[in-house]
Amino acid sequence: MPSQLSGGEQQRVAIACALVILADEPTAPLDSERALAVIRILNRMACQYQIAVIVVTHDEKIIPTFRRIYHIRDGRTHEEAGEGRGLE
Repeated sequence: MPSQLSGGEQQRVAIACALVILADEPTAPLDSERALAVIRILNRMACQYQIAVIVVTHDEKIIPTFRRIYHIRDGRTHEEAGEGRGLE
């Protein structure tokens, strides 16, 4: 719990949160055009602010747009060589 962390630990957690965006199924309710617009925004933010953007998705159309791709299968993480350079 946050209240059980020291002041320094709370500060480190706050910094880590500021350096990462976690997007869980950000394109699920969107049509293809709007989905790509959202991905462009996320990629632009990652480059501009030098932050990590973690996207959890089942939308296979957007997967190639990312530089690093990880799949979780049977509780294990597998890295795939990402060819995408973002949609900047």
